[in-house]
Amino acid sequence: MTATAPEGPPPEGPREPAKRRRRSVIRLRTLLVWLAVVPTVAMGAQVVVTADRLLQQSAHLRADVADGERVGRPLYELMADLQAERSTTAARWAGSPVPKGELSRRRAATDRGVAAFRRAADSADARADDRVDGYVSAVEKELEGLDAYRERTDARSGSADRATGYYSGVIERMLRVFQEFSNMDDATVTQQSRPVVALVEASEVLAREDTLLASAGPAGKLSTARFAELTNAVGAHRFLFGTTVVPYLPENGRQGYARIAASDAWKTKTRIEDAVLADHHDIPGGIALPGAVHGWPAMYGKLVPQLSALDAEQLRGVIEAADTTADELETQVFWLVAGSGAGLLLVVAVVVFTTRTVLRRMANLHRRTVTVAQKTLPDIVERLQRGQRIDPDALPERSRDRDEVGRISDAFARAVSVSVEGYRQLADERQGFGMFAAGIASRTGNLVSRQLSLTEDLQDTFGHDEALLAQLMKSDQLTVGMRRQIENLLILAGGEVPDPHTEPMRVADVLREAAAEVEDFRRIERVALDEVSVEPRVISAISHLLAELLDNATRFSPPASRVSIRAELVTDGLSVEIEDRGPRVAPERYEEMNGRLHAAPPYAVLAENAHRLGLFVVGHLADQLGARVTLRRSTYGGTAAIVILPEEHLIRTEERSEGGAEPRVPAPQRPAERKPELLLTVRAAAPADPAPADPVPAGAGLPRRRPAEAPAAPTTPGEKSALPPLPERVPQTHLAKQLREERTPEPADEDTATPEEVADAWADYEQGTETVETELRQDQP
Repeated sequence: MTATAPEGPPPEGPREPAKRRRRSVIRLRTLLVWLAVVPTVAMGAQVVVTADRLLQQSAHLRADVADGERVGRPLYELMADLQAERSTTAARWAGSPVPKGELSRRRAATDRGVAAFRRAADSADARADDRVDGYVSAVEKELEGLDAYRERTDARSGSADRATGYYSGVIERMLRVFQEFSNMDDATVTQQSRPVVALVEASEVLAREDTLLASAGPAGKLSTARFAELTNAVGAHRFLFGTTVVPYLPENGRQGYARIAASDAWKTKTRIEDAVLADHHDIPGGIALPGAVHGWPAMYGKLVPQLSALDAEQLRGVIEAADTTADELETQVFWLVAGSGAGLLLVVAVVVFTTRTVLRRMANLHRRTVTVAQKTLPDIVERLQRGQRIDPDALPERSRDRDEVGRISDAFARAVSVSVEGYRQLADERQGFGMFAAGIASRTGNLVSRQLSLTEDLQDTFGHDEALLAQLMKSDQLTVGMRRQIENLLILAGGEVPDPHTEPMRVADVLREAAAEVEDFRRIERVALDEVSVEPRVISAISHLLAELLDNATRFSPPASRVSIRAELVTDGLSVEIEDRGPRVAPERYEEMNGRLHAAPPYAVLAENAHRLGLFVVGHLADQLGARVTLRRSTYGGTAAIVILPEEHLIRTEERSEGGAEPRVPAPQRPAERKPELLLTVRAAAPADPAPADPVPAGAGLPRRRPAEAPAAPTTPGEKSALPPLPERVPQTHLAKQLREERTPEPADEDTATPEEVADAWADYEQGTETVETELRQDQP
């Protein structure tokens, strides 16, 4: 029994495709969401980055403006005070008549400037990493030595160059602060601040000229080195104003410079510088300056306020420009955020609308596909299998949309149409092949029926020859097996076997009839019930189903072992259990075989398992009867087949008696007989109500042998039949009268099989065992 299970991969669970479709929909939805999220996030990130950069730029400009107002103004005033004190200090070192009060006044002004600068430098700064603070700290550190140099000047300790050099070094540090102010985060403001810083540097160059001329003293004499510094200062001052300051000043700055350049003080400055450069002459130990230099202090006193006013105006202009630019940046950030926010909202709205539209259309397409796959196509396939026509309106219609989703829907509709057309052709071919196979089975059945009739004639003619009669009985049994195989072909081809029985049959007789179909019937032990009978219309189908299971059990179990078949009433109807003692089968094979019992295989599977079609036949018959067949491991190590027949096919013996039908009583002299003949017909394409079939000519189907005149002998309920239990010719029926004497009965447990029968049974067992072992090896990974 175990060797009839066809091989093949386990069927896919019904929920697996649904899970894959659900994962596909989730992946598509995720892709659409990402398609919406990525541009939105990218645009939002770009807006955030841009706004942050603009805000930082505005904050830096605000900080520069704050630093300019906080440090720049006190620093510029302090630088002017230091320049004045430097010139006064140089004049005193040179021996010029400088009133003591003048020097004290200059120093007091410088001290006030230093105090104001230090207060501004020590105030809180908005930026923790301000680079200006480093230069401011350097200036503060340099100012710590101011008192020491003043004391040296008063005591005339050291040299004039070191004293004036100290002041120039401090002023140089201050210029570095102004240069750092010009390095702003806005290119326009930076470009505007560069000429202003150059203007401040030009003012320092002019102040150095004043210091050098003051160091000439009353004699108007300079050392060669100092004269060289004076010459360089004059050239640098003119270069700065001519090439770096004036061309790049704003309009108001150029106008202010033009007023200064047209003033008498500026003209006097130019005249004195020209005289110094042209009219000086060498003297021992230095250079003698012309007398025109005596007018320098008066000119310088008039020119410095004008230049300071120009410098302060341009510095304020730079600070105001930076403040205005910061306001513009903040306004730009506001409009950027507002515009970008509106754009993002619009993009989000469009993306959400598009995504929802696509998802809704895809969901509709999915529902349509699922409906077609789970309902429409199965209905169409079922109708095609029944041979019914298909309404074209049942197929999915083509979509009117011309976009991508519409094209997918059209492609699916075309695929369904092609699939239905292909299945229609396949159903037609299957039906045609079934009719062809059924016709061959009918013709072959006629020959088998003639063979059975001929065997009966030979048994009647040569019944006196016991040896020949045994061979004829074996031939008769083999012919019955051939007829069962032909019935299998008809069943698998889609035909049906009408049952010619007109009266119910006891379950014990049904079991006996099924066992009679098996070649090795002597090994079968039967336990049945007499109070239950089977409906006439299903007797042959049940008998055939049980005969297939019994044939499997006897083929794939040891020749000397027994095969038991038991029938008993259960809750759901009648339970028939067939148990053998064959080889063990893996649990996976039982699951596979049970699957084959509940699914009609296609012709491709039948072709691959042409040598073991028993379970397929059992499955077809069980489906027709509404029965359940289950294979499992037996307690003896073999296989147990459990058949549950529905209660609708059963009739109680008491009901038959009450209904007036006389139960059939078998004759004692005929212990068993093969089942009556059946007429094999091909099942129609469209389902029809089965009706009892009358005998028809042999050409219309495969005739079976007619019911015997004398029924089999009754058995007690629950009683096991004696050996031999199944069909044999009644001994001495065809012998001569002299040979009809009773013989001494052989012991019940003695084996009456001939050596040839034992050899044949053992050969079948070895062949079946080898087949099972080969299949088990193929199933191993």
